[in-house]
Amino acid sequence: MARIFSGIQPTGIATLGNYLGALRNWVALQESEDECIFCLVDLHAITNFQEAAALREQTRQMAALLLACGIDPARSILFHQSAVSAHARLAWIFNCVARMGWLKRMTQFKDKAGRDQEAASTGLFVYPNLMAADIHAYHATKVPVGDDQLQHLELANDIAEKFNHDFGVAFFPRIEPLVLKDSARVMSLRDGTKKMSKSDPSDQSRINMTDTADMIDQKIRKAKTDPAPLPEHVHDLASRPEARNLVGIFATITGQTPHQVLHHFAGAGFGPFKTQLAEALIAHIEPISLRTRQYLDDPTALDQILKDGAHRAAAIAEPIVTEAERLVGFLSR
Repeated sequence: MARIFSGIQPTGIATLGNYLGALRNWVALQESEDECIFCLVDLHAITNFQEAAALREQTRQMAALLLACGIDPARSILFHQSAVSAHARLAWIFNCVARMGWLKRMTQFKDKAGRDQEAASTGLFVYPNLMAADIHAYHATKVPVGDDQLQHLELANDIAEKFNHDFGVAFFPRIEPLVLKDSARVMSLRDGTKKMSKSDPSDQSRINMTDTADMIDQKIRKAKTDPAPLPEHVHDLASRPEARNLVGIFATITGQTPHQVLHHFAGAGFGPFKTQLAEALIAHIEPISLRTRQYLDDPTALDQILKDGAHRAAAIAEPIVTEAERLVGFLSR
């Protein structure tokens, strides 16, 4: 039995892109024989400034959404990162193992820091070391990742390899990326060349998993398209990013292929297509949104689920990180 680790930042409201690209696949992973550990990475969240009250609220909100999507705390471990000190302790060790040159090659830091990298937090710069610690603290060997995280996973393996070499051990195992065949890449409703993001300034660019039926309907009706009708063949969408995105969403949410969707709508304008797309999204998202609100109505019970998950996570991570500290040469606590 392998151990799977994955995390999501509890900032902003999870989008349809988060759901189709990751969260629903997390739920499916619970059906495997592997042990699943799912983490709300609030330590990662503060690499950019967060209002304290908002971070607490959004951590609960993300936990509620994960439960509403189908994460079962009886079968998986669900917790918030800051509740398990092993993450921060191993991250510091990895800060001292990783090389500056490795981190400077991380393209995501350049993307997130923007033009003024000198103003970015040092936490954002060493973010990949903490990500490596998140995984290696559990000796996890499988991590579901998108293309934008593969470079960080390679770095996590480089750090583990250097640690093992430096201390003459075979302690940290190699991590393998878990590429999920049903994972969907969902793009912005306002720009089909950009990924749908919960940090986009425009709320019209995304479907939030807490949106009401009216909000979903309005956003889909206003979603950017082009004047041409829907084509018959998928390859005809290659130069039409907005149309390709909407067809892809329709296919994924209804369990069809893009070819099947186009077979039904070929030659039609976007009006009827958008109406049916909105209906399909509402039918799928509304029950999740309702269950999310039900969990949020009982914050005491929600907090207890996270505390129980943290205890279970710590029971795995504590002996692993304690041994890493011993290998480094720290006296026992």
